[in-house]
Amino acid sequence: MPGKLLRIDEHLIEQEPYYLATGDEVAIAKAAYDQGMPLLLKGPTGCGKTRFMQYLAWRLQRPLVTVSCHDDLSTSDLVGRYLIRSGEAVWTDGPLTMAVRAGAICYLDEIVEARKDTTVIIHPLADDRRELPIEKRGELLTAPSEFMLAVSYNPGYQSVLKDLKASTRQRFVALSFTYPELEKEVEIVCREGNLEHEVARLLVKLAGMTRGLKDSGLAEGASTRLLIQAGKLIGCGIPVQVACRAAICEALTDDRELLGALDEMVSSLF
Repeated sequence: MPGKLLRIDEHLIEQEPYYLATGDEVAIAKAAYDQGMPLLLKGPTGCGKTRFMQYLAWRLQRPLVTVSCHDDLSTSDLVGRYLIRSGEAVWTDGPLTMAVRAGAICYLDEIVEARKDTTVIIHPLADDRRELPIEKRGELLTAPSEFMLAVSYNPGYQSVLKDLKASTRQRFVALSFTYPELEKEVEIVCREGNLEHEVARLLVKLAGMTRGLKDSGLAEGASTRLLIQAGKLIGCGIPVQVACRAAICEALTDDRELLGALDEMVSSLF
């Protein structure tokens, strides 16, 4: 048991993460937590979903166990497995089981990337049962009131093969995230990128221009995260245009024509 407590303690967020609310998302998430309801965050890459979960965990004073989902994520990766140690089979909890036992928040980032047979395991946790079956141990865990399940995905990348089934998504309270309105995004980039207000404003303007290219072959425009990364490069003495090229343009596409268009945008602003 001491080992488990140490592991979960590592997931406590002790300092308040910077998060600028854009609506009622904090109040809704807290109400969902109080009522034992799971949370679904949907929105584009780099718009603040993960930072929101960090802030929520800090507000609720609960450990945050984050799992980045991918194609090879198995049920055993989430729930746990037997490992051979000193010639004996020893059970090791996966991150989901660890979060349930500890009454933590388990955040499954980009849930649609996980295999369908893996996501089914969260169904009994995400409804009134709030249970996690551990078939390999013949154990049925009932989640304590402090436990919360949260998942996220990017609707912009969903397809017929990668979408949440109705049987999954209708178990959740859903929050839609998007890029903040201009003044709030400027404030975020200013604070997180440690930039002067005018430079942050021009970066946000650049982001708006790139987001308008979505119908011209660009999968997604510049995220708030990319703007912050560009700001940090600028703060290290990298020339603005070079920083924008490295942190924004090259991160968005490999297409030479699109890169040329993005470079022209940068040149028109800086």
